[in-house]
Amino acid sequence: MANVWARHGAAMHAGAATLAEAYPGRFVLGVGVSHRGLVELVGGDYRRPVDHMRGYLDDMDAARPRSLEPPQPFVRVLAALGPKMLDLARDRTDGALPFLVPVEHTERARQALGPDRLLVTHQAVVLERDPAAARAIVRANFGSLGDPSSVYARNLARLGYGPDHLADGLSDRLVDALVARGDEAAIARRVRHHIDAGADHVLIHPLTSENVLTRPTPEDALVAAQTLEHLAPALINTGGA
Repeated sequence: MANVWARHGAAMHAGAATLAEAYPGRFVLGVGVSHRGLVELVGGDYRRPVDHMRGYLDDMDAARPRSLEPPQPFVRVLAALGPKMLDLARDRTDGALPFLVPVEHTERARQALGPDRLLVTHQAVVLERDPAAARAIVRANFGSLGDPSSVYARNLARLGYGPDHLADGLSDRLVDALVARGDEAAIARRVRHHIDAGADHVLIHPLTSENVLTRPTPEDALVAAQTLEHLAPALINTGGA
């Protein structure tokens, strides 16, 4: 997912077109507005993120006549969580890729996008049968969700996960709703739930250690690849992973 604050819309479009030409039919561009703290750190104004994204898409579209277009157009999706960003994804792009969402959000996102837009749901997974060990990995990676100003906290509040679920390292109920844990069959069931709720594809994100998001190591990358390989037989039959 590319941060729209990192480069002008024309540069984003040109880079995407180049990749789409190199990998025809295989490249998907995801763009997102990032987070308030990161944006303000570089001098950006995060007060109206939906308006900023709308203008950014205008800049991308305006660049098309001035750039060399790939033989096969690339797919463009938004990192959309809330209703307004999902509406923008429906009206101006090919669909949405929501990050860190429970199945309830997938159902709402499909309703917002309508039947014809692409919905790629993110699903973090921990291939660990011990509930306490699995939840410890989740909390170590996603404990910052407790910040009520984060876009994820606001999205979860809309889904009924209020302050009590976000406090003290996240409630067990919220941890289990966000991250699929257990054996291969349990993780495949969660993927199937997203497909049944309206997802076209489910992006599997293995959490392999307690610091994989903030301080990943080469060993984490290797374990993640092995986890995906291990899960593949169970996930192939779900139809969307």
